[in-house]
Amino acid sequence: MPAATPLISLIEEATGATDTVALLRLSKAGVEVIETAITEVSRAAGHKLGEIELPAGTVVATVVRDGRPTVPGPEVQLLPGDELLLLSHEATEQEIHAAFQ
Repeated sequence: MPAATPLISLIEEATGATDTVALLRLSKAGVEVIETAITEVSRAAGHKLGEIELPAGTVVATVVRDGRPTVPGPEVQLLPGDELLLLSHEATEQEIHAAFQ
């Protein structure tokens, strides 16, 4: 199993072992948990989440801003420093990063 990304590690710490098992079940079901960050040069910076065309089979699970998870509704404006946690059963990590970067 590859090393957990920093955001996933924070989620594991915050949720505890029971929810970490749920993440592992997602993985076994073919659902990937992917993290991407919005930077000053990201083309998604300043755009609303609903304006971003996500790859097929992909949903935004949460947007972490200033260390706090937010509800990922279509009206959430993406800002530099935001970290997004996405779930996908079809798209590759590269396709997801390309949608935001």
